[in-house]
Amino acid sequence: MDDVATEARDDEVDTRTGPPRVVIAKPGLDGHDRGAKVVARALRDAGVEVVYTGLHQTPEQVVAAVVQEDADAVGLSILSGAHMTLFPRVVELLREQGADDVVVFGGGIIPEEDIPLLQEQGVAMVFTPGTPMSTIVEWVRENV
Repeated sequence: MDDVATEARDDEVDTRTGPPRVVIAKPGLDGHDRGAKVVARALRDAGVEVVYTGLHQTPEQVVAAVVQEDADAVGLSILSGAHMTLFPRVVELLREQGADDVVVFGGGIIPEEDIPLLQEQGVAMVFTPGTPMSTIVEWVRENV
């Protein structure tokens, strides 16, 4: 009977009808979080459920929060230049946790030439400084 119940759960479709749930995270040693907080506020104001992890998170802590919160997406903010290490590590850990359906997006001080490389590694979108909040909100609505 347990096998049948487990099989039925595996076949269930996600029926969450509420707003998307997004974790906003600041991985690495970067100590500046104003941009992350502005994005979190804009998403909240647009009706998105937002969990902000705070500063100095390891990729493992970020992924643990995503899994624990049953998030639909994670937004990563980096200003320190460690995006080519930390963004792909979060994507890798999500896959290892079986959460590869979580949409990963990011922002911060990221050179234009790095954006295609991040997208190849599983980052769905990268927002650079000056991106209007309405653009980020609309992208989340359409892609999460």
